Amino acid sequence: MDHLWLEIVDFYNRTLDNGDPRVNEWPMMQSPWPTISICLLYVYIVKVLAPAYMKDREPMNIRTFMVVYNFLMVIVSFLTFYMLGRYGWFGKYNWRCQPVDYSDNEDAVMMVHIAWWYYLSKYLEFIDTFFFVLRRKFSHVSTLHVIHHGVMPMSVWWGVKFTPGGHSTFFAFINSFVHILMYIYYGMAAMGPSMYKYLWWKKYMTTVQMVQFIIIFIHSFQLLFNSQCNYPRGFMWWIGFHAVMFWFLFMDFYKSAYHKKRTTSKRLSESIANGVMHANEKTKECDGSVQNGFYQNGICVNGIPKKLVSRCNSNKKED
Repeated sequence: MDHLWLEIVDFYNRTLDNGDPRVNEWPMMQSPWPTISICLLYVYIVKVLAPAYMKDREPMNIRTFMVVYNFLMVIVSFLTFYMLGRYGWFGKYNWRCQPVDYSDNEDAVMMVHIAWWYYLSKYLEFIDTFFFVLRRKFSHVSTLHVIHHGVMPMSVWWGVKFTPGGHSTFFAFINSFVHILMYIYYGMAAMGPSMYKYLWWKKYMTTVQMVQFIIIFIHSFQLLFNSQCNYPRGFMWWIGFHAVMFWFLFMDFYKSAYHKKRTTSKRLSESIANGVMHANEKTKECDGSVQNGFYQNGICVNGIPKKLVSRCNSNKKED
């Protein structure tokens, strides 16, 4: 047993020794354990500690903080996207195969810095979840949300440690672009009901996320057909696996969020007849005059009790 443990420790040390020497002395880069610890602490806080703290408390009014944070993240995402493009993907990098430049070339070193800043930005994204908990939006702290946020810092750490540049930075490049759109949406939604009419494109954000992962998957696994590309195959599989995993998670969310809404809407429509709506095995009658087959008397809207309509609309607009 002792021999096996020594073998494991030796393998671990040799693996870290193969990291990019340019980042060896950078904060958080000497070992993966600080990153792993922070990610596990994040999961514990948002799934156990914070919900328990907020259980018997009123939702906090943090609208101003949310607006400022989300538009700050728009700036962070834009700068990351622009810098990755300027020093790589806007023309200097080859989209089919881009080996990592481990030299002290100015552009190569700049790409290492950008990759490291992208890694740090993954911790800033934890704040999304804290907002949900402080506002008692516990249903928003879904498995998808926690996995997505909790896994990313560790995944990016390995990239910065061993391949801070080249082919793998395409993931950060396209992901930063998607986050520009995502945080614009979050920022507008945080500004309140007056902005809801401009957020008709909400459901398309999930589609954009899924398209992103398809593109990343194709970009990574194309290297299977390019034996001449001098890029670590292990990281190709690592990034491709993440793309597949997140695609299925987002697809599951899309089906549960939007297919369920369409099914519920259809059932509501079918349950309404002659001003009577059957819901939860109870009958609610709508009194008043009929105009074009719909009740419009302050009690019912389209044959549905007004309280129910208000509740449904508030749920729709709730973010």
